[in-house]
Amino acid sequence: MRTAYHAELARLTEHLGEMCGLAGVAMEHATEALLEADLILAEQVLGDHDKIAAMSTAAEENAFALLAPLQAPVANDLRAIVNALRVIVDIDRMGALALHVAEITRWRHPQHALPEEVKGYFAEMGRIAIKLGNGAQEVLLTHDPLRAARIRREDDAMDDLHRHLFTVMMDPEWKHGVAAAVDVTLLGRYYERFADHAVQVAHRVIFQMTSRISEYESMTM
Repeated sequence: MRTAYHAELARLTEHLGEMCGLAGVAMEHATEALLEADLILAEQVLGDHDKIAAMSTAAEENAFALLAPLQAPVANDLRAIVNALRVIVDIDRMGALALHVAEITRWRHPQHALPEEVKGYFAEMGRIAIKLGNGAQEVLLTHDPLRAARIRREDDAMDDLHRHLFTVMMDPEWKHGVAAAVDVTLLGRYYERFADHAVQVAHRVIFQMTSRISEYESMTM
C-alpha cells in the first residue's frame, strides 16, 4: 500500500516537472515573439496555454486524491502533497505570465511592442527567465539543493534588469510616450514575476526536504 502511494507521489512530481518545462518553453516562445513581433508565434503561445491549464487541473485532482482518508498519509506525505499544491499554483502563474507577454505582442502587432533601445534588456530577461524555468524543473525532478541555491542567485540578475528598466524610462531622452512606457513596465513585471515563481518552486522543494528554511537560506548567502 505504501509503495503504491509513494509511486503516485512520484508520478505527481513528474507531472509537475513536465508542467514546469512547458512553462519554460512558453516563455521562450513568448520572448521570441515579443522581440520579433511574430504574431504566429504569439498565437501559438496563446493556444498552447490550454495544455498547461489542463495539466494544472489534473495535477490538483491527483493531489487531492492522494489526500483521501483511505490513503492514510503520514506527516511527510501530507507535507509533500500540500507543497505540490502550492507548486502547481506557482507553475500555473509562470504559464500565465508567458501568456501575458504573448498577448502584448498580439495587441501591438504589426508594430513592435518594444522600443529598439530596450530590446537588449528583454532579450537578456528572457534568457534568464528560460534558464530559471529550466532550473526549477531540474530541482523538481532531482531535489538538488545546490541547484536551488543557484536559482536564487540567478534571480538577482533579473531583479537588477527589472530595476534598470525604470532608469531607462525615467531618462529625459525617453521619446516613446506613455503607451510604450506602460508596455515596458508591464512586460518587465511579467518577467520579474516569472522568475520569482521559479525561485518559489525551488524554495518549496528544498523546504519540503529539510522542513527548515534556515538550511536553504544558508546556501544562498
